[in-house]
Amino acid sequence: MKITYREAMRQAIRDALIRDQRVFLMGEDVGAYGGCYAVSKGLLEEFGPDRIRDTPLSESAFVGAGIGAAMNGMRPIVEIMTVNFSLLALDQIVNNAATILHMSGGQINIPLVIRMTTGAGRQLAAQHSHSLEGWYAHIPGIKVLAPATLEDARGMLWTALEDPDPVLIFEHGTLYNMEGEMAVDAGAVEISKAAVRRAGTDVSLITYGGTLGKTIQAAEQLAASGVDAEVVDLRTLRPLDTESILDSVMRTHRAVVIDEGWRSGSISAEISARIMEGAFYELDLPVERICSAEVPMPYARHLEEAALPQASTIVATVTRMMGGHG
Repeated sequence: MKITYREAMRQAIRDALIRDQRVFLMGEDVGAYGGCYAVSKGLLEEFGPDRIRDTPLSESAFVGAGIGAAMNGMRPIVEIMTVNFSLLALDQIVNNAATILHMSGGQINIPLVIRMTTGAGRQLAAQHSHSLEGWYAHIPGIKVLAPATLEDARGMLWTALEDPDPVLIFEHGTLYNMEGEMAVDAGAVEISKAAVRRAGTDVSLITYGGTLGKTIQAAEQLAASGVDAEVVDLRTLRPLDTESILDSVMRTHRAVVIDEGWRSGSISAEISARIMEGAFYELDLPVERICSAEVPMPYARHLEEAALPQASTIVATVTRMMGGHG
């Protein structure tokens, strides 16, 4: 059936609400308004205000309430409107959700799922457009997911809800309107492994989330010029599937990491380091990284596009790498 990423997410939430009475959704405008990105549209009418809960405009308060509910046996899905706003709940996420299992000596699990929109490309300026999931991938005690396909948008949520520990799901804002075919019986997927979205032999293009489409587009353009690029979708940023990353690099002997986050201290830096640690002698030349410009995200479209990784940048980088190293 044909479906959008937004509809796949809605199906995932609806399925979870039906399957487990402990599941509920809470966040700003998730009820009567139907969600800032219309993901929860219609769910209030179907499930009622006890299970689709509009919250006050206080991320720290409602994330804390979600942690408390999880501690007491519920399975909350907490929606934060954008990743930038999650910084207002950073204390709750980092100091409470991620640490209570350890601080309680293994007695108290926090089966909490936090969903949030991430990324740029929609002219929403500096307070609504950044890609901070790499920050959260630094934190022990949580899992960090980045669904980039319809199947992952549909399937990652239930697997996350079954996890006894906190899981953060980052949904790139440019993906909500993405449309494609999905099996009618699509359901839960495993969340621990990266996926090769395009097999290749010449270079590994390693990415996730909103840059997956650009990376596949670049790989197709490169194929027209005789370069066979492999595209690896990380899917999960914590824990990283290092084995799959190294397996790809050992086949292609070249690697480019495409990351919409800022370059300094980024998830791309971590991936590059792991490649150097695990496959240094398999590399034909150094790992390359393509990241966003280190500026607050501009509002003007031409400046925003210039600040972000683009398919053309990926093609130019790989073409330069392949020059003289064919």
